[in-house]
Amino acid sequence: MTESVHRKGFIRRFFGAIGAIITWLRHLVANVLFLLILLFIVVLIVGKEERLTIPQGAALRLAPAGFLVDELSSTGGLPGLLEGSRAPVETRVKDLVDAIDYAAKDKRISSVVLELDYLVGGSLSKLEEIGEALQRFKTSGKPIYAVGDNFTQAQYFLASHADEIYLNPMGSVLLTGFGAYRNYFKSALDKLKINFHVFRVGDYKDYIEPYTRDDMSPASRENNQRWLHELWTEYTEQVTGLRDLPPDAIDIFIDELPQQLAEHQGSWAEAALGNKLVDQLASRRVVVKKLQEDIGLSDDKQSYLSVDALPYLRHQKLTHIPNPTGKTSKIALISASGTIIDGEAPAGQIGSATLGKLIATAREKKVKALVLRIDSGGGSAFASEAIRQELLATRQAGIPVVISMGSVAASGGYWIATGGDQIWASPSTITGSIGVFGAFPTIEDSLEYLGIYNDGVGTSDLAGAMRIDRALPEAAASVLQQGVENTYARFLQLVAESRGSTPEEVNKIAQGQVWTGRAAQKLGLVDDLGNLNEAVAAAAKLADLEDYQLVEIQRPLTPSERLMRALADGVDAQLAARLEANLPLAAWISSLEPALAPIAELQSYRDPRALYVRCLVCVAP
Repeated sequence: MTESVHRKGFIRRFFGAIGAIITWLRHLVANVLFLLILLFIVVLIVGKEERLTIPQGAALRLAPAGFLVDELSSTGGLPGLLEGSRAPVETRVKDLVDAIDYAAKDKRISSVVLELDYLVGGSLSKLEEIGEALQRFKTSGKPIYAVGDNFTQAQYFLASHADEIYLNPMGSVLLTGFGAYRNYFKSALDKLKINFHVFRVGDYKDYIEPYTRDDMSPASRENNQRWLHELWTEYTEQVTGLRDLPPDAIDIFIDELPQQLAEHQGSWAEAALGNKLVDQLASRRVVVKKLQEDIGLSDDKQSYLSVDALPYLRHQKLTHIPNPTGKTSKIALISASGTIIDGEAPAGQIGSATLGKLIATAREKKVKALVLRIDSGGGSAFASEAIRQELLATRQAGIPVVISMGSVAASGGYWIATGGDQIWASPSTITGSIGVFGAFPTIEDSLEYLGIYNDGVGTSDLAGAMRIDRALPEAAASVLQQGVENTYARFLQLVAESRGSTPEEVNKIAQGQVWTGRAAQKLGLVDDLGNLNEAVAAAAKLADLEDYQLVEIQRPLTPSERLMRALADGVDAQLAARLEANLPLAAWISSLEPALAPIAELQSYRDPRALYVRCLVCVAP
């Protein structure tokens, strides 16, 4: 019996080994083939870029897809979908701005055509930055056309910069105003018997409210109404000014929309035309014919003569090579976007170690100045301070540091900003939110309901105090609250030192209050209002530079990330956006993401002392 089993075991091992070898070879061949296919595609993409020519008289076709961002959070596009990534399609604002600025001076480019159907969204400050580039383009005397089947609020803001706006007769201009709405989970947590222990300083520090209330607090409501009104005023003033409309035209259109539709037999497009929001109603085919007449025919005779913005930008960068001697002074640009966490983090988040290394790299490269672009609603207090210390080290090395605030630079984002020599913001930047909170959930009641109990011994009352399955001892709660108060006092002191004020004066505009960039300048929280280019110019002035080269310092991509990024660059973003929108599961998950965002945020709570400088409402509309 033993011998039989032994022989059988040997046979199994023999054939098992053969099977393993065959499986290994199959996987090897499959992986090699997959890599060869990707490399082949990348070669085609690169080859296509090298052969790109700019036709004389072509239009620059600006067709952003997905969300406007300062820093790409993933490979994005079709490669991201193939990898199973849930990251949305993204378009980098600086790429669009650079392409527009190149086109303004390029005699081969005759115009800009805005095709905005696949733009999902972007904060007002990002839209303004692109709008400012479009206005600079218009000073060259070249026309801008905007084409859309429908215009959302974000899309229409960009379209309003055009000389002519064409809307599909079946389309609409959907303007609604700005709002801040979120889900609250207190009753749900009560039913799950989850105890959420909260420690905070600041009457307006509302980040933690979704876990402690079922509605918005009066203080939060007051604060939100103020900055939302300021941003909406910014939006309407710009749009009505660009369209030469009465100052209250947008508000009247929204308030009287039911009557407007009734007057035009329910046609949104006719209502938009009647209120001079668009210049002409025309189908896509009619618009293309019009553009063909004004601009010229494409090579295939099916569309108008044009070149897409991103391939055009890559072509221009290849043909505008910086000073080969390397003697031109350099200004470093680093983007910091996302939630601030401790340690390493991928693009789309701000890791204290990751960003710290980039700042140190700027010092090692001996740049003459550093511009840090911040787009963050905050996160870990410990990580924010670690990053600020790196900025201070840079200044101590004789390198001026200028902070350029993107859509949001609040709470932890503002904490970091205090490390700069100057702080620049756009009028619609959301900043401030100077406050601190601590949060610690425990589930001892949930476990008890299931019949699970916790017991044991320790050498002190604090031993095992921070276990999620035990009730939080009073001593531990006292320690956490004192930590919050101490961190808030430190925050006030940092701001006071940075802004030439006192902690007492800063406290009056702190306590978690959120401000727009325009209001923050009046309060002394920022130095000047301006876009990224103006912040770079300010850095050059601090460094006493007239001739300089802007160098972006980014986290090095892994080989697989480089491959997927190269593939992403060659994939039509509109195709990726359309594919993502039409995947039933993806669409369903996307619809849930806003509601579940506060729950998802819990996974980023890993500050060593459970202290956070985070802003709840700091997602610009």
